[in-house]
Amino acid sequence: MIDPSTIALLIPLSFVAGMIDAAVGGGGLIQVPGLFAILPNVAPATLMGTNKFASIMGTASATWRYARQVKLDWHILLPCAVAAFLGSYGGASMIQLLDKHWVRPLVIILLAVMLVYTWIKPTFGTEDAGRPLTRRDLYVGLVIGACIGFYDGFFGPGTGSFLIFLFVRFFHFDFLRASASAKVVNLATNLAALVSFIPVGAVIYGYAIPMAAANVAGAQLGSRMALKGGNTWIRRLFLTLAIVLLAKLIWDTLHA
Repeated sequence: MIDPSTIALLIPLSFVAGMIDAAVGGGGLIQVPGLFAILPNVAPATLMGTNKFASIMGTASATWRYARQVKLDWHILLPCAVAAFLGSYGGASMIQLLDKHWVRPLVIILLAVMLVYTWIKPTFGTEDAGRPLTRRDLYVGLVIGACIGFYDGFFGPGTGSFLIFLFVRFFHFDFLRASASAKVVNLATNLAALVSFIPVGAVIYGYAIPMAAANVAGAQLGSRMALKGGNTWIRRLFLTLAIVLLAKLIWDTLHA
């Protein structure tokens, strides 16, 4: 039974998650723990399905807003998104076959490297090279999409941050363009997850629909703030989010 008081708690949670996710990714760091805390008796798979339903709406909304104001290289991003969709579906399928706990230490190392690299290079992602993307970039995009998609389907935390970092590093985007591009790929990985969750009834629509509306509202505000604040603001938020995510993963590892 749907509880109105629970919806009243989930709506602001989803709004804030959508706002953060639209700007630099990482909305799941807010929305997923919130769902587990507010609905402790609901099966984890159902909570994840409800989360994905809400977040995909916010991601789609942010993607639409970015696409109107930021140059997106669709000839690279669409194949990358397709690879990410397939990778995410494959990663989700592998959860039942592999122990995913070994992934966390590896992600901690990668996050630490990414954080240090960005920190010691103050010009990293502050300017867009504006170079035409080549066929080689297409192949790199396919690999990025497949690998990050698999990771998102299999484990998940930090997907948006990894995408932004890789787009800046390999395609020489600035942070704004990288964040906008990451939304396209994130949209595909979220869709792949829903393809798994919806057929088995792992979405509570009574909660997911109002959460989705709040997530869209937050995404519109977050993308507007990102467009207005520019690369310096996004870079700072990116570093902050990476530190929070790194701390959370270390905490989870020590208390596992």
